[in-house]
Amino acid sequence: MNIIACVKAVLDPELPAAKFRIDEKTNRVISPEGIPPVISSYDANAVEAGLRLKDSQGGKVTAITAAGEAVSEGVRHALTMGADEAIIVADERLKNMDAFGTAYILAQAIKKIGQFDIILCGRQAADTDSGLVGSLLAARLGLPLVTVARAIEVKGNMLRVEQVLADGYRVYELPLPAVVTVGEEMGQPRLPSGWGVISAARKQIPVWTLADIGADASVVQAAAGRLQLRRLYIPPTERKREMVEGKDAAEAAANLVKKLRQLGAV
Repeated sequence: MNIIACVKAVLDPELPAAKFRIDEKTNRVISPEGIPPVISSYDANAVEAGLRLKDSQGGKVTAITAAGEAVSEGVRHALTMGADEAIIVADERLKNMDAFGTAYILAQAIKKIGQFDIILCGRQAADTDSGLVGSLLAARLGLPLVTVARAIEVKGNMLRVEQVLADGYRVYELPLPAVVTVGEEMGQPRLPSGWGVISAARKQIPVWTLADIGADASVVQAAAGRLQLRRLYIPPTERKREMVEGKDAAEAAANLVKKLRQLGAV
């Protein structure tokens, strides 16, 4: 079974707030010096789902990413987890692409890869939270799609997927090849093994250009984007303190409840 896991490198969510900076003129996050990006958490779940399928069915897992520069952290983390291969699509013109552009680039790269049975994506990116790429990728490739899966099982040439609902789950059966998006409901991603870290460090990761995948640059340029980021900023924070008093504890508690109701907090 040939499994493709789409991954993205994002700013470390554990980054101290004091180091988080935004350039409001360009609507871009300023990467802090000395702190490398990490794999998007939901994409790590997608890699885990692929490795579980590999464990049960055999085959290989290929991690792929697309970015404005050859950032390897996302796919290299997938290799440390146990993925067999990794591919980076990098081009300066990909820096400002939206979810539609990302899906187009990934689709072109997957067509170049050729043979595959299942494509796995994180349910949404940990930085933008748009949750569009998996669905748009399925549409680009004309493949069946199930989003927000909690379990995936192969039965012959069919896929059995449990989709998370607000009050339970729904079961789908769909033909292969297919696209599935997953999140934390899939379970904790495995930790990189010692050998996985060594193997990933030694592995040469190919970097494809737009020409390599036969992509039209005009589709991903900022002017062609369907989603326009109007403003990116850090909202101002303000703290206020008010003392609630009473002649005794009971009256103070009653006054506190009254105040909370006025504020709409209870």
